[in-house]
Amino acid sequence: MKIPYPVFLKRHEDPPKWLPAVTSIGAVILAFIISGIVLAATGANPFTVYSYFFKASFGSWGAFSDVIVKATPLLLIGLGCALAFKMRLWNIGAEGQFFIGAFMASAVVMVPLVNLDTTPRWAIISLMMLLGMVGGALYGFIPGFLKAKLNINEVIITLMLNYIAVLWNNYWIFGKWSEAGFQMTKTFPRSAWLPRLADYAAEVPAFAGMTAHFGILFGLIAAVIIYQILYRSKWGYKITLIGDNPKAARYAGINIARNTILVFMVSGALAGLAGMTEVSGVVHRLQERISTSYGFSGVIVAWLAKLNPFAVIVVSVLFGALLVASREIQPSGISFLIQGITLFLVISSDVLLKYEIKWVRPAQETAQ
Repeated sequence: MKIPYPVFLKRHEDPPKWLPAVTSIGAVILAFIISGIVLAATGANPFTVYSYFFKASFGSWGAFSDVIVKATPLLLIGLGCALAFKMRLWNIGAEGQFFIGAFMASAVVMVPLVNLDTTPRWAIISLMMLLGMVGGALYGFIPGFLKAKLNINEVIITLMLNYIAVLWNNYWIFGKWSEAGFQMTKTFPRSAWLPRLADYAAEVPAFAGMTAHFGILFGLIAAVIIYQILYRSKWGYKITLIGDNPKAARYAGINIARNTILVFMVSGALAGLAGMTEVSGVVHRLQERISTSYGFSGVIVAWLAKLNPFAVIVVSVLFGALLVASREIQPSGISFLIQGITLFLVISSDVLLKYEIKWVRPAQETAQ
């Protein structure tokens, strides 16, 4: 009996609308299964680990509040990556743009650029947001310009710029901005802190102890804006057309170079805003370790969401839960193991979107 074997045939039509969501969900489930096998091989009980993982992330409103804190920068960075990837621009420099955004926002306090005692809180926060986005946008301009004008590979440029951004921050926090020689600045005054839910515990007692801050609102608003850009605007149509068929876009008169620079700058601005929310809403100072690889995790978030802005919200919460649980569960690297396996499976699952599988039974051998 002949055993059928799979044959991959290139799709000539768009895949079914349900297929991207199914492949993403399947990739997550399979990642947990494979990670469970690895855990079992090391002597751990995967069911116990996953049960504790769920309780550590979603077992209480306080735990879920911590998840939202971790999800906030992932949401903003994931949206920026989704926008760039939609145009087939591989912005792997969100980590650097995050750090530059954090630096520019911190400059409002450390220079200082306004009187921190008399300026209203909303004005200080607004200025920090603006400068954070400007810093990220300008840092995104560099690879965008080099890609648009000189056709330099953006993956290499953005990766190298990550290191420069980290070292630039270190120069200031180890030097002029250092607090007593430590690798951090002084704590920002409360006028430069993003409000937290816990700040309103007097009015709403249920908010007591909750660490989630207003940065999540920035992410949700950004998701709506990016969705409107990609699916409801002429610019979004241009972005999609350039990504799918640059020759057709050029023939239609679309300025690819200008759009390349603009998309990189918007992507960088969102990563810069993520940096601002972290220093203003979480650590309340600029320090060396303000990112747990948010920039690189944001890439996974965007891919797993299939570049859909609203799906990015859900996926960022999932990865925020992984980061929160990683502080509690052992072995400590399990969350990063799941992230890595998920990214591999998500990228591999794209084959199903470009090709359809046909099972073919070998023809019977003809008699000699």
